Amino acid sequence: MNDQERITDLLCSEKKMSANYDTFASECVNVALRDDFLNIFSRGHQTQTDLFKLAQSKGWYQVEQAPASKVSQAYTRFSNQQPTM
Repeated sequence: MNDQERITDLLCSEKKMSANYDTFASECVNVALRDDFLNIFSRGHQTQTDLFKLAQSKGWYQVEQAPASKVSQAYTRFSNQQPTM
């Protein structure tokens, strides 16, 4: 396994773990345990950011800039939505 594959694997793992911690925290009755999950969740996001920046600096993870018109369309579309209960 080369460095690019390792970083990609770590990034994918962090994304999955963050999704799990988010679910655990939102469904946790114990406040202290929920706060622990949220802390781990936050640290995981920082790790994802660090891994993403590293991969991007090496040219392994390229993201295209969205045209301003598409950003505006998405903003308009989602800013009008209200959460449903």
